[in-house]
Amino acid sequence: MNYINLLMKLLLLKGNEKKSAEQIQKIQEKKLKKLLRYAYKNSEYYRLTFEGKGINEKNIDNVPLSGFPTVDKKAFLMNFDRIVTVSDLTQDEIREFDSSSELSRKPFKGKYHIVHSSGSTGKPGYFVYDDKAWGSMLVGMIRGALSNMTMAEMVRFFAEGPRMVYTAATDGRYGGAMAVGDGVEGVGGGQLYLDINTPLSQWVEKINEFKPNMIVGYPSAVKILAGLAEEKNVNLNIRCVVSCGEPLNPGLREYLERIFGVKVINYYGTSESLILGAEKDPAEGMILYDDMNVIEAIDGKMYLTSLYNFAQPLIRYCITDNIKIEKAQNGGSTPFSRAVGLVGRSEDILWFKDKNGKKEFLHPLAIEGFCIEGLLDFQFRQLSDQAFEMFAETSANADKDKIEAEMHRQMKNILAEKKLDYVDFKMSFVDEIKADSKTGKKKLIVTSAEKQRKEQK
Repeated sequence: MNYINLLMKLLLLKGNEKKSAEQIQKIQEKKLKKLLRYAYKNSEYYRLTFEGKGINEKNIDNVPLSGFPTVDKKAFLMNFDRIVTVSDLTQDEIREFDSSSELSRKPFKGKYHIVHSSGSTGKPGYFVYDDKAWGSMLVGMIRGALSNMTMAEMVRFFAEGPRMVYTAATDGRYGGAMAVGDGVEGVGGGQLYLDINTPLSQWVEKINEFKPNMIVGYPSAVKILAGLAEEKNVNLNIRCVVSCGEPLNPGLREYLERIFGVKVINYYGTSESLILGAEKDPAEGMILYDDMNVIEAIDGKMYLTSLYNFAQPLIRYCITDNIKIEKAQNGGSTPFSRAVGLVGRSEDILWFKDKNGKKEFLHPLAIEGFCIEGLLDFQFRQLSDQAFEMFAETSANADKDKIEAEMHRQMKNILAEKKLDYVDFKMSFVDEIKADSKTGKKKLIVTSAEKQRKEQK
């Protein structure tokens, strides 16, 4: 996509932010009908599953989305070749390409952009974007990443030349690493990739040489870069910070904003759809881009329908994100819906059982509402059906006694509210909460075996 074309598409997409909630809903409905009809005509899998629900070409426009079948990851992997709507692409070909070819952003067969999931929820899957879908995604990604800028401010930023450093797992075809590079190149910028496993001395050398003005990455990795800046090991003049791939807790957000001197954009995307939403202000919440996806929240799970990917349609695809949605209202501050409450993987949950066998859960993201000065990061380990441990990382000169006392006070209130008064917990301070060496992401919950391995390293 050339620069002028990208700017025109970005201008149109930014224009949706000024529309009413009713207008956005009509745009979403129009795109959804087009996608459903296309999938019915061009995907064997969807045609058969739709017909299994009594949906055909005559009534497809009149069936609400809730009447269409869902698809989970297992069914997706099993029926990959029957889901895609292109004839020159198979899952086996992609696996061979991924395992045998040198890692690059070069499209498969010159036209398919392959993204694989990190495998955090099981066997990795491959998600395919053709050139048109990839281009649409990139424009949406730029809108989200720079959502605190007006269109005029974006153009000025592009003219100055974005110099982005991306800090995360970069040794695979992960969506973030693939997309941000293409996006920055699209606006004439440069990029530096810093893998989470690269020695810190190389970080310092590369950053000082590259002189980035934009940071994108997992918050656990961006935190390392902030520490280098705080210790004056790197000299940075940053215009934009984008956190993605992991939950961003308030304490870490405040720390990053203080060190870099800019507001942090909390970006929300998955391999299945790399642009779901963005949060520029915690008070406003996570804005979901309804003009690019339909997101349903049902029984603690999320169902995604991507409105821009016709090569590999994802219709009511189950993702284990625990999300609550607040629909937009006409006259509100945004025409888009919002994710409210918890946004995280459903498997990142601590389960407890009382003496009568009654089960209850605690989501670690429940403490995202904590705002304790000096608390940067946290992690949990379940010790038993009635006990857990919390690991806390603090800033250099933090008052640990004050943090521990406040954490105990607030945690007791949460446990009481959840009827978990019988649960014991203890708190331990650690020098650093490290990311998983394979995925580059921080786990919210670690097992005892995982903690032991980390301590031995």
